[in-house]
Amino acid sequence: MTTKPYLTGHYTPVTDETTAHGLTVHGTLPRELNGRYFRNGHNPRPGVTPTHWFKGSGMIHGIRLHDGSADWYRNRWVHTPALDGVPYMGADGVPNLRASDAATHVVEHAGRILALQEANLPYEMTPELDTIGAHDFGGRLKTAMTAHPKTDPVTGELHFFGYGPFPPYLTYYVADAKGDIVRSEVVEGAGPSLMHDFGITERYVVWLDLPVVFDAEEHSGIPYRWNDRYTPRIGVMPRTGPAKVQWFEVEPGALLHVANAYEDERGRVVLTGPRYDRGAWEQTWKFWVGAPGHAPQPMVGATGHRWILDLATGTAAEEAVDDLVTEFPTVNEDLVGRPNRYSYAVAFPGPELDEYAIVKQDHTAGTRELVRMGYGRMPGEAVFVPAEGATGEDEGYLLTVVSDIAKDASQLLVIDASAPTTVPVAVVELPRRVPSGIHGSWIADAASAEAPSTEGGAA
Repeated sequence: MTTKPYLTGHYTPVTDETTAHGLTVHGTLPRELNGRYFRNGHNPRPGVTPTHWFKGSGMIHGIRLHDGSADWYRNRWVHTPALDGVPYMGADGVPNLRASDAATHVVEHAGRILALQEANLPYEMTPELDTIGAHDFGGRLKTAMTAHPKTDPVTGELHFFGYGPFPPYLTYYVADAKGDIVRSEVVEGAGPSLMHDFGITERYVVWLDLPVVFDAEEHSGIPYRWNDRYTPRIGVMPRTGPAKVQWFEVEPGALLHVANAYEDERGRVVLTGPRYDRGAWEQTWKFWVGAPGHAPQPMVGATGHRWILDLATGTAAEEAVDDLVTEFPTVNEDLVGRPNRYSYAVAFPGPELDEYAIVKQDHTAGTRELVRMGYGRMPGEAVFVPAEGATGEDEGYLLTVVSDIAKDASQLLVIDASAPTTVPVAVVELPRRVPSGIHGSWIADAASAEAPSTEGGAA
């Protein structure tokens, strides 16, 4: 039997959970970095071959930084019913929202650490990566939860949604800064599309209703396919008041991850992120399912794109902003929903690049800087951490875990975001190779120490 590509090379799963203390550091770790870097990804148990890359069980890898030292590394599966083989769909045909792989993202809000996968409930974790259990916001979360919630940097509110292939297709939620759901509303007019991510601005929510839609004939476990007959749309909805969406028809394309959304000086909504055309999407899907003729890597052909949505005229304009193949875009999270100059992403080998890199994109100057990793080395998503007392948007650090195939090892790189092509500020040697994964977060000590609201709790 042919080995699935998402179980080989940089993606080869590790077979156990481990802990190591007193990690070796090269360079100088900034003493202001006091917290935990957690990174989630798909890591099926030994002997398990999922039918789709996205169906692998979630494993979180964590590095604790404190006062200039790297205190520990640990990796833990998210211990959900799915890890023990409980199917997502119950015998009665009703989805079991607790049977999550919890393998896409890990975030903190209101003192809770949540492992996320969009078809299920979130799973709460301890700061030491023990699994507490499914979290349904005190019974107020009635659907699955996106793996890409957005925290408003001003209000502290958590904006998120649940989507699915059957009506109601889309439900919008807002949790306040204490972690309590204060808004829950069905969004009318949405369709059965794969809505992996979304955007927020100061006044609006931005929905992606694009042409990868539910298809019962897709048997990989992720029942969505590109459909040329589906009209691609982006929706803009006020954050307050009724959930009334203004829809904009756009060119066919798929967007897994939003870099940012904001309102420009003319009040137009601007959305950015790596966009796939049909060919790139279908070639990428072959990797995710292990189909014959698959690409050599899991992200093929997604390139930087910008949509400008004019609510006054009802018109949409769009343009390519970069031809570099990228994915996993990030920004300084203090600017989520606000105009940003810089974004960061993983750059994949393609027409312009023969190795993996981290790219810093300057959207004002129209330039980019490439932090090349070297052959056989693949970085993960670059998470931005502001420097203490920072006044500039890029004053801070990029944290990324690098997989090194030749050495069968991994490192945590701490890169100066204002000068990314210089020698890393610090390199932390990890005790094992960390499989290339999906998304992660920096969780400062002050955030993880906050007491959760009494309204929530694990379900």
